[in-house]
Amino acid sequence: MSTHKDEKNGTWYVMVRYHDWKGEKKQKCKRGFATKRDAQEWERTFLLKEAGDLDMTFEAFLELYERDMRPRLKENTWLSKEHMIRTKLLPYFGKRMISEIDTKDIIAWQNELLAYRDEKKQPYAPTYLKAIHNQLVAILNHAVKHYGLKSNPASKVGYIGSKESEEMQFWTKEEYQKFAMAIMDKPISYYAFEMLYWCGIREGELLALTPGDFDFKNNTVSINKSFQRLHGQDYITSPKTKKSVRTIKMPKFLSEEMQEYLKTLYGIKKTERIFPISKSYLYHEMNRGAKEAGVKRIRIHDIRHSHVSLLIDMGFSAVAIANRVGHESIDITYRYAHLFPSRQADMADRLDNERMEEMEHVS
Repeated sequence: MSTHKDEKNGTWYVMVRYHDWKGEKKQKCKRGFATKRDAQEWERTFLLKEAGDLDMTFEAFLELYERDMRPRLKENTWLSKEHMIRTKLLPYFGKRMISEIDTKDIIAWQNELLAYRDEKKQPYAPTYLKAIHNQLVAILNHAVKHYGLKSNPASKVGYIGSKESEEMQFWTKEEYQKFAMAIMDKPISYYAFEMLYWCGIREGELLALTPGDFDFKNNTVSINKSFQRLHGQDYITSPKTKKSVRTIKMPKFLSEEMQEYLKTLYGIKKTERIFPISKSYLYHEMNRGAKEAGVKRIRIHDIRHSHVSLLIDMGFSAVAIANRVGHESIDITYRYAHLFPSRQADMADRLDNERMEEMEHVS
């Protein structure tokens, strides 16, 4: 018998022997069960997981899924998935047997998500609905591919939500200049948005920048990492995709501005973040600046699209622009391809001219 009573404190414990994935004999002890039945249930679930037997709950299978997948993912990626699993999947499917979840269960769950409204009576965004459903599909696909689940009911039902985000908005160069003037009273805000607009980098890429990323001799900035804050912890990871690792040629005026800014950061090390702020800080500054400047409020990510829009207006091809902003998809309508370095220098020169013309107009 593998379940035993601890006579000292009246609880139960399990001493179970099993074979690990290498076929080696192992022993595990688990203590602190209030009843013998609880101890036996834990033992049963443990052995099912070790055997890869799907006669277990969805919650128990998630432990297998985490064990298999977490080592293969960035920590911030896993934490994002884990939050979605914990808040959107476990409450509904946690105690159900994974082998017994069927299409009608998926439909009922989808309908609950579609009916949700927050305190402002707003539903989940279509992109978020799709992300939640994709996560359930991924878990059940893992069960199909590696643990013998016959089919994936979430795939059979079909998707909810949409991969398309809300409509992109853009600032014209003139709108951005008004905004920049409005936030100039806070240097950290001004220089952060200057990098976002004139380089088209992502928020995470901006917040991960360090002094060592800048080469002022060649007027370049290297994008080689990304910053995320999840569950109160800061994470520096590799950029979003392999294509996101790139060197951007800065217009000369921006290179000069960043040199001025770095001089104000006394004692900063080459590996320290030059923008020790959060995404929520950028969000609030966007609200403040847009209101004071009298320009439409756009999302932070739309500044990246505004940069792309400016380059398109200046006559650069989608292929060239995609290389500058680190795309690997066809988000700018055209296919992605690498850009010759001379074109990047041309972009920086043209951006310089655009800025100078604006300054002359203002003066």
